[in-house]
Amino acid sequence: MTEHVTIGSCILYLADCRDVLASIGRVDACITDPPYGVTALEWDKQIRGWEKLIDAPHLWCFGSLRFFLGWKPEGWRYAQEIVWEKHNGSNNLSDRFRRVHELAVHFYRGEWAELHKETIYTHDATARAVRRKARPPHFGNIGPSSYVSEDGGPRMMRSVIYAPSCHGEAVHPTQKPVEIVSPLVQYSAAPGATVLDPFMGSGTTGVACAKIGRRFIGIENDPGYFDAACRRIEEAYSQADLFAGGVA
Repeated sequence: MTEHVTIGSCILYLADCRDVLASIGRVDACITDPPYGVTALEWDKQIRGWEKLIDAPHLWCFGSLRFFLGWKPEGWRYAQEIVWEKHNGSNNLSDRFRRVHELAVHFYRGEWAELHKETIYTHDATARAVRRKARPPHFGNIGPSSYVSEDGGPRMMRSVIYAPSCHGEAVHPTQKPVEIVSPLVQYSAAPGATVLDPFMGSGTTGVACAKIGRRFIGIENDPGYFDAACRRIEEAYSQADLFAGGVA
């Protein structure tokens, strides 16, 4: 039996995503963190075929390189990836480099030029004059020029994004910080657009959507994590400063 609740502009389903996705319809982006199937943990069982049930132009999927070497979403084209740099590592194996990163890989459907893509900026540039280098021939010919960056930005967000992990406060064992999910939401979905997470976990994608004024559909099959997601999203809406840019 499928249970669902509505919190603000978020609809949350307690269900197996494969039982719900066909009835969801089209959304503007899917941002998710599925089980990777690379450990012996009971909950880490890779699920096949879910990506074929997604009707969206954008798909951001978190995972390790090992995961992506063994999985390519059918019917999707690769666009780019970002690297989440953590403040702590996830392994202590002395015969390997300490792993302090995860990937989020971006796939898409349709014509790239027609997709919504919002350039994301950060405000951490250093004031300096920069002379443009010669462009490769395939970029076309442009004349010499320079620009001055203002102290503190803005500049385009880099593809390696540092965000502390949720160690010590996470509800879910693979919980992602809102700071790493929010740029993906903002990039892929316009204000008021709908974002889907079929492996919602403790609801980080929903929290990010509540903060920056996007609609959200989340699916989670574990009752405990579903309840945690409901609480976290309710808390996000209860904070007055999060209503700026909210969705009616």
